[in-house]
Amino acid sequence: MAFTGKRILLGVSGGIAAYKAAELARRLVSGGAAVKVVMTRAAQEFVTPLTFQALTGEEVATTMFGPGSEPLEHVALGQKVDALVLAPATANLLGKMAAGIGDDLLTTILLAATKPILVCPAMNCEMWANPAVQENVARLRDRGLTVLQPEAGELACGAVGYGRLPEPETILEALAKLVTPQDLAGRRILVTAGPTHEDMDPVRFLTNRSSGKQGYALAKVAWRRGAEVCLISGPSHLPAPQGVERLEVRSAREMLDAVLARFPQTEALLMAAAVGDYHPTSRAEHKIKRGSQELTVHLTQNPDILKEVAALKKRQVVVGFAAETRDLEATARRKLEDKGLDLIVANQVNRPDSGFAVDTNEVAIIGRKNLLVRLPLLSKEEVAAKVLDQVVALLPTRQGGKSA
Repeated sequence: MAFTGKRILLGVSGGIAAYKAAELARRLVSGGAAVKVVMTRAAQEFVTPLTFQALTGEEVATTMFGPGSEPLEHVALGQKVDALVLAPATANLLGKMAAGIGDDLLTTILLAATKPILVCPAMNCEMWANPAVQENVARLRDRGLTVLQPEAGELACGAVGYGRLPEPETILEALAKLVTPQDLAGRRILVTAGPTHEDMDPVRFLTNRSSGKQGYALAKVAWRRGAEVCLISGPSHLPAPQGVERLEVRSAREMLDAVLARFPQTEALLMAAAVGDYHPTSRAEHKIKRGSQELTVHLTQNPDILKEVAALKKRQVVVGFAAETRDLEATARRKLEDKGLDLIVANQVNRPDSGFAVDTNEVAIIGRKNLLVRLPLLSKEEVAAKVLDQVVALLPTRQGGKSA
């Protein structure tokens, strides 16, 4: 998990969206983070400190002076965490941050903070559009702070427009990137995911059980680690990972064309898609009607995308995936050699907790020079992180002696 062992400071300021910060705190804690909440005086008019204390198990900080305050807390809290997230960040808070004002505990912590800061604005749409607010946002971004764009929709005041607090998933992904080492910064990564659909007629097609979850996890984790990611996806109901360019295709031929178009500009290809091996030799113009007891469908082999692309590689790292039901490692190693790959990820798909359409995988990562890394049952994001560790080790060193 991205937040396991991480310490996060959650700053809550006085807007109606303050109640949504409670869900954010809960999600962070369930993700393994230790969360310290700091509330402004105005925030306490919307949500009580007791709410956050119950969710995080830690006392909420609300004041610089008086009972419950700690000496030098305004300095330590912004330095002894892995990241700070401000949700919601009101127009008032943005203005104080931009002007360098520290007139309460939260703004003073921000002045002394030395760790990454994620700002999540929420306010009336006219406030957000105000030139002064936009100037303040630009100043904060120029100083290296990550400021999310508010979402559009109906606001508490009844207006419709940009000003809603970003959804928890959006905030969590942006925060995950801030606390993740950027060992793929500036690298271009190409990922394929999902099944392919090979049409028989206008209503039927051949496909497989792939959901795309492992490929989408690879794209998500690569983006968190700083990569510029393009995800070529077969049909999938999964949402596009944050920050990732997604290209949608249906057939193996379409996926091949998309991969060939992007491969020359990429530094690593992770081919997690479950590409169909065959397609119907001919596609019926109209729906095939029920007729005789048996229906014969002639199939033609699809192109081997991995083999074709690997033959074109120069300094790129090419990673294949092997979904097998027996002889897992031996079969995967043969594919590694036959296709000219750098790595192959082998997973047994005939068990209920690993493989297609589940959130976990048990895989073996196989590479050249007898590399073999057997992983226990992990979440697909954890598997993605382990695979990308191997990719980072194989990427060529950049000019100037610096690696990714």
